[in-house]
Amino acid sequence: MTPQTRHRVAWALLLLSPALFAVNMLTARYATFVPPHAMALGRWLFAAIILLPFVWPALRHNRRALMREAPDLLILGALGMWVCGAFVYIGGHTTTALNMGLIYAASPLLVILASRYLYGETLGWGRIAGIALCLAGVATVFAKGRLADLAAVRFTAGDIWLAIAATCWGVYSVLLKHRPSALDPTARLAAIALAGCLVLLPFTLIEALSGQPPALGDWRTWAVWLVLAIVPGVGAYGTFSWCVRELGPSRTSVSLYLGPPYVGAMAWLLLGEAPHWYHGVGALLVLPGIWLATRTAPKEA
Repeated sequence: MTPQTRHRVAWALLLLSPALFAVNMLTARYATFVPPHAMALGRWLFAAIILLPFVWPALRHNRRALMREAPDLLILGALGMWVCGAFVYIGGHTTTALNMGLIYAASPLLVILASRYLYGETLGWGRIAGIALCLAGVATVFAKGRLADLAAVRFTAGDIWLAIAATCWGVYSVLLKHRPSALDPTARLAAIALAGCLVLLPFTLIEALSGQPPALGDWRTWAVWLVLAIVPGVGAYGTFSWCVRELGPSRTSVSLYLGPPYVGAMAWLLLGEAPHWYHGVGALLVLPGIWLATRTAPKEA
């Protein structure tokens, strides 16, 4: 595949990735019958099993690189699979969908700021204006057109878990781009997933021994694991990794502002919640905001 073709594919995946991530947010809110660490471990274990037949030759060929990159893989696994997995599921027990959306809306900002201060990527007024439009669009949707209602939002313990996860997602995104790897994105994702499982395993055992074992006899538990592994697991992280490699973390992370419209559309289709006028206003702010924030490639100092 030529560089030009990879670039075009990355722009197409940029629109798909937040839709796949939105499935994880819905699951975190409604599949509370699965303990959070068990949910995250099952998700990434199944994701690794799905990926291994395709990436095993690459992993075997690059086994020396795997040993060399082991510390990075463990850090990325802890950030992306443990914190951005289990912490989100813990938060889903005690916070609302509105709060989850508002907190995760700050994640692209954290990515851009981290890229700026850690690796010298410039912002520029166009990107700043784009970020401001995206935030305004997200706020409009979640405040249902009444921005004064944002001041009435009450934060819970679950919001703290979500805030930690959003912050670590920003760090994960930046490290994914700026830490060198001999692996292609799919093989690297499989390696990170396995590393994440290693990090998750002791916490899952502690969770089970403390009285929260997963209901292995319940078909819904297995269904949740499979859906999470395929859609927001292999699908979302794979497309995100591809986009980060081709477009950079700052550009890619701004696409997450499309998450709230996707969540709204899914809620309409699955839960019968009809869209309202403020969804249209939010989209009119978010879409040009994404264009402004991503149209100029960031320069490194």
